[in-house]
Amino acid sequence: MKNLLRKKVQNPNAEKNGAGPVILKIYNFLFDSYGPQGWWPLTELHGSIGTNPTKTGSVQGYHPGDYTYPQSDSQKFEIVCGALLTQNTSWLQVERALINLKLMDSLSPEKILALKPETLKEAIKPSGYYNQKALRLKILAEWFLRLEGKNPERNELLSLKGVGPETADSILLYAFKQPSFVVDAYTRRIMSNLGLADEKAKYSEIKALFEENLPEDLAIYQEYHALLVEHAKRYYQKKIFYSRCPLLNIT
Repeated sequence: MKNLLRKKVQNPNAEKNGAGPVILKIYNFLFDSYGPQGWWPLTELHGSIGTNPTKTGSVQGYHPGDYTYPQSDSQKFEIVCGALLTQNTSWLQVERALINLKLMDSLSPEKILALKPETLKEAIKPSGYYNQKALRLKILAEWFLRLEGKNPERNELLSLKGVGPETADSILLYAFKQPSFVVDAYTRRIMSNLGLADEKAKYSEIKALFEENLPEDLAIYQEYHALLVEHAKRYYQKKIFYSRCPLLNIT
């Protein structure tokens, strides 16, 4: 699926649902505004593929327009680790933790399991909550080895300690290339501000809003989630800026 850019998306079934055309219009507007985001970032790609100059915060390790990643089990496992470590922190902090593990030659499930708890905690300290995350990384490492190359089920992921819906969907979408829409706090803020979801809507309700109104396409799911994050960093960091969101003019 290399260089598969879905700039204009159409869903023939969208007209059956009132939200359908709006969900597609939002995607097309965001893609036109920011272009392909190239998520999930990988340490192996630092400085090798190029970066998206519109991206806020970290700009290393992305692969805009190339949906072939991850291309190896080691890259899959790095994404799994990143999805856990990014809980309650910024990606810049997670990147530091992953680089620490890589410099120690410990960014693999076998090496994670072999590390002494204190050593692992020190390596991932930049990501915060390192006591919890060290324990949960070891659980994920054991789980990853049990997969033996198979794709996981969502319920299986949700049964693991420390893996909630957002982390599970991130792992499915970015590590295992399974179309499973990711809903994060930014997505919730945007949808609520646009009147497309209630502030107290369940995760599953917002997830369904997207999945029922989009083609089941890996590239679109990855780009949409990443584009919402990029957009939210510009207009949804403080509530005072919500009214400036240009999406209000197209919904």
